[in-house]
Amino acid sequence: MINTNICSLLNIKYPILQGGMAQISDAVLAAAVSEAGGLGVIAAGNNTAEALKKEIKRVKELTNKAFGVNVMLLSPHAEEVANLLVEENVPVIITGAGNPGKYMKLWKDAGSKIIPVVPSVAFAKHLEKAGADAVICEGTEAGGHVGEITTMCLTPQIVDTVKIPVIAAGGIGDGRGIAAAISLGAQGVQVGTRFLLAEECGVHQNYKNKVKKASDTDTAVTGRKTGHPVRVLKNKLVTQFKELEKSNGTVEEMEQLGRGKLYKAAVEGDVDYGSVMSGQIAGLVNKEQSCEEIIIEMFEEAEKIIKNLSSFVSGGNNE
Repeated sequence: MINTNICSLLNIKYPILQGGMAQISDAVLAAAVSEAGGLGVIAAGNNTAEALKKEIKRVKELTNKAFGVNVMLLSPHAEEVANLLVEENVPVIITGAGNPGKYMKLWKDAGSKIIPVVPSVAFAKHLEKAGADAVICEGTEAGGHVGEITTMCLTPQIVDTVKIPVIAAGGIGDGRGIAAAISLGAQGVQVGTRFLLAEECGVHQNYKNKVKKASDTDTAVTGRKTGHPVRVLKNKLVTQFKELEKSNGTVEEMEQLGRGKLYKAAVEGDVDYGSVMSGQIAGLVNKEQSCEEIIIEMFEEAEKIIKNLSSFVSGGNNE
């Protein structure tokens, strides 16, 4: 079985983290992933500390295994959420959409493992010095907020630069992706899009159906002008964004257009005018399974690939 330093660092069986998808990654999904041997993650998103506290309480009722909370640092509630994580003794804190520097000492003193999402080598180096326990190297293939560099190019550069474990994210949806990430030097993976089709994922069925029907060319990136581009599945909302971009719309107009649209898709099921965040791997994700089935299938496939590769390199396939 694939076992890396990430497993011992986070006290998990498989080196896989479930992506913290806002409006989607709740206690039920997180607990199911943790029970299956990965690290389940609750997405704080733009939630208040009070709302997040209920999810943390729920996940503790559903599992006694390790879990994490993803903190979106752009949230207006980020500071109160940061303090709540200490009060609730959250074992793993994942950060995105900003620099967690101001909270690092607070979290480290509380004994939490801190794993920021990084889109560049420079940011990874900075956060290693600040005390991060590991970093998630997220390529532009990922769904939601994205950077510019691909997972294939970014992962080995970060691996060569930092001494802490690197977790690859973006474009990973099966065992081949896990084997590739390990070949690039990553010690684990973060997966979001495939868990959208988990039976325990509470996202609206319309959202799941759109992911299942997606092809390789069905994602687009919107809002680059805002400085916080987002990868989503193409729909009428994307068309509106493209028209606004062509007409040289302002950042304020783009932010207004996108406001509340993830909720509209994930909760209300409007996949025409809602923001259906999904990674480029969606074209490969086409069946609903339990979290346990997803994780076992992915790692069994990865193990076979690595074993066969080892045999091939040693000349075993030439016999």
